[in-house]
Formats: sequence, C-alpha cells, structure tokens
Amino acid sequence: MTRGRWLVLAVLAAGIATPARAQNREHQQMAAELRMLQEQSQQLALTLATLSQALAESMKAIAALGGRIDESNTATRKLFADQKLLIDTVAEGVRVIRERTDDTNVRIASLREELEALRTTVQALQQLALTPQAPPVDPSAPADPNAPASPPPVQPPALPPTAGLSPTRLYETARADYFAGQWNSAMSGFEAFLRAFPRSEQADDAQAYIGEAYYAQNQWAPAIMAYTQVIESYPGTNSVPLAYYKRGLAQQQLGQIDAARASWEAAAKMFPDSDAGRLAKQSLDRLASQPKP
Repeated sequence: MTRGRWLVLAVLAAGIATPARAQNREHQQMAAELRMLQEQSQQLALTLATLSQALAESMKAIAALGGRIDESNTATRKLFADQKLLIDTVAEGVRVIRERTDDTNVRIASLREELEALRTTVQALQQLALTPQAPPVDPSAPADPNAPASPPPVQPPALPPTAGLSPTRLYETARADYFAGQWNSAMSGFEAFLRAFPRSEQADDAQAYIGEAYYAQNQWAPAIMAYTQVIESYPGTNSVPLAYYKRGLAQQQLGQIDAARASWEAAAKMFPDSDAGRLAKQSLDRLASQPKP
C-alpha cells in the first residue's frame, strides 16, 4: 500500500471516529441530566411526603380543636339556656309579686275608704248622742203662767245620707242606676260618692259618669262642664282621654266647632294610642273633609 493510500484511510477513520465520540459525550450528558432529574424527583417525593404528613397532623389538630370548640359552644349554649331559664323564673316571680302587691294596695285603699266611711258615721252618731234633749212635757199637767218660756227644741244633727255605706257599695249602686238609664239617681249617687270620698281611686270614673249621664240626656252644656271637671281635677287618670273626646262631641252639638277641634286635637296628640285618641283623630279627619261655610 502506498503512502498516499494510508493517508486517505487515516483521514477517513478520523472522520468516522469524530462523530462517534461526539455522540458518546451527548449520551453521557443526557444520562447525567437524567440522574439529576431522578434525584430531584426523589427529593420532591420526600418533600411531598413530609408535607402530606404535616398536613395530616394539622388536620388532626384542627379536628381536635373543632371538637373542643363544639364542646365549648355546647357548654356556652347550655349556660345561656340555664341563665335564661333562671331569669325567666325570676321575672315570673317578680310579676306575681307585683300583681299581689297591686292587689294588696287596692285592698288597702278599699279598707281605708271603708274605715273613713265608718269614722264619718261614728262622728255623726257621737254628735247626735251629745245633743241635749228637751225634757219630756206632760200634756195633762196644768200650765203655769209664771213659768219661764221654754227654749225652742234643739234639732239633732241629721246623719249624712252616706252614713253606714261603704264607698264600694255607694259607687256600685250609682253605677247600676246609670246602666239602668236612671240618670238622675245615678248622678245623685255619683255626686254623693264624690262628696263623701273625694280622694277615692274611682273619683275620676264617678265624675266621668256624671258627664256621660248629662250627655245621654242631650244636656250638652252640663256635660261639657262635667268633662272639663274630669280633665282639670283628675289629670293622669284613665278617664281623661275619653273626657277630651266626649267634650269635643258635646261642643260640636252646640256648634262650638273651634272648641271641639281643640278638644279632639288634645286627645289625639296626648293619647294617640288610646281608643279615645283614635276616635278623636277620626273626628278631626271628618271635620277637615267637610266643606267650609
């Protein structure tokens, strides 16, 4: 073989060997990168396992905390329920005590009025007993012309018409006359009640019944005076709203429209939640809807 052939063969062998070595290095680099990826995958798997375990432990802790919170909420609700039951029991007891106290106060006021009536009767009887009585005169004895003239007989004090009557009985008797339509007897009874027991808790009702009796008989002026007496003498009582409303009606009957409007406005403004206040508001609306003359 000549020298030239050997050179050609060497060049050809070198050209073939060079791509093989390059390809081998590329495979080695790829294998190294593959190993690095595997190692990274293993590390990620370990990290994920660690995180999963930590997450599971956290979930257990959260579940345990939720259980304790539920127990705490249950205990709190039970405590609130027990406190509410205790408060309701105490409130019911206070309500019963208040009702009994009010009933006792009513009874005490009634007994006080009964005692006042008895005291008035006893005083009248004592005055009657202390009145000197004229000596008896024998009609068959001859008259003595020299005897001094006898003094005029002393009239014993008359017992009040309410003597011996309790305020409850006097009031109920007058009220029965009112509902029976015996207006004069009812007014006389209520007036006697007011004279005998002016500080009674039923005094405002008695005065209101007087106004109602006048109103039932179409006696508008006396009814207005009676209702005004309720308003002025018994402020703050339950008879005042109706007195304002009925006074307005009586004033309307007499053609006193401005006065009636003032009475109804007072009832509607001061007692808007009462029946009388609502009726007064309706009367004002009707009055406003009427054509002006």
